[in-house]
Amino acid sequence: MDGVKEFFTVSLQYLDDMVDILIITFIIYKFLMLIRGTRAVQLLKGILVIFGVWLLSLYFNLRTLQWLMSEVFTLGVLGIIILFQPELRKGLEQLGRGRFFPRAGQMEEDQLEKVVNHITDAVTYMAKRRIGSLIILEQETGITEQVETGIPVDGNITSQLLINIFIPNTPLHDGAVIIRQDRIVAAACYLPLSENPTISKELGTRHRAALGITEISDAVAVVVSEETGQISICRNGHITRDYDKESLREALKAELTPENPVPHVFQRKGGEEQ
Repeated sequence: MDGVKEFFTVSLQYLDDMVDILIITFIIYKFLMLIRGTRAVQLLKGILVIFGVWLLSLYFNLRTLQWLMSEVFTLGVLGIIILFQPELRKGLEQLGRGRFFPRAGQMEEDQLEKVVNHITDAVTYMAKRRIGSLIILEQETGITEQVETGIPVDGNITSQLLINIFIPNTPLHDGAVIIRQDRIVAAACYLPLSENPTISKELGTRHRAALGITEISDAVAVVVSEETGQISICRNGHITRDYDKESLREALKAELTPENPVPHVFQRKGGEEQ
């Protein structure tokens, strides 16, 4: 009897260790997926270089270098929090958007169809006439801070209203329109500009603003170029370009359907991801 009890005790200890290892492995994996494709990858490489130098200092007994590395590690935790602040914020936001926290106020299918159709009609109309526009679709991460920089509208979304807002030389045309669910909550909103140095030089302020808001939130941005009339979509700090009416409609449907999430590479007729 004592042998059976000891067996179960040892088995439980091994099970605890396995669960512990699996949880840590999952956390590391999610962290690597979180920073993949961001500037944090380069920062992580720098940290690994510093760690390698510290190991070499121990191996060769380089006392001065050991002291210097120990001082670096003392401030390392604070430094990591500062350096990885955007990624940590994004990670916490993604955690809050997990399945344990169901999304409130999801649009019904007919409501979603209406929103997509109005946006598609308005955007393609403006693209043909080269009317520059920037439409932001708020998702699970709130962007109230950006909403408050604009002029409150709080109107039902229609293609006519969207077109009217972006007509040149009107009071609300300069800035972004922010849509929450099926309502236009504000117009002439100011957005943070992306600081990504790899952005194509041919993209102007409107596109950089679209990329900037999608870098700090899960919002979807639709942009019409005033110079070329080209339609683009921004998501997660990435841009895909050269949509026509049908490919734009399908991309928006796929992105705004909660049960059918898609990555930032949208289906489209042409263009390249930046």
